[in-house]
Amino acid sequence: MGHQVLGQAFGGETFKLKFGHHGGNHPVRGPTGAVEISSQNHNFAVDPKTLPADVEVTHVNLNDGTCAGMIYPALKAMTIQYHPEASPGPHDSDGSFETFVEMMKAGK
Repeated sequence: MGHQVLGQAFGGETFKLKFGHHGGNHPVRGPTGAVEISSQNHNFAVDPKTLPADVEVTHVNLNDGTCAGMIYPALKAMTIQYHPEASPGPHDSDGSFETFVEMMKAGK
């Protein structure tokens, strides 16, 4: 839900998915182009067409093309719409944690 709330705080809108994303085998393409296998449990998504130009969609759900991650460099904020700690990959989402740590180090 934090992904959706931040999407709205960034100026975007959310919409209800016809079928929610539930379970542990959802493919997501990340910022490097690599595919991550993710665990998800949500019924809404952020509409990327409604986001400001300086918000970048970083992750896309490959099942339906919905926004699964964003970064807003000016606000030093990032989101992902799945549970990286669930580790269904098991290390597919390590890059998200590394990006977050690097953002914290750069902000010191």
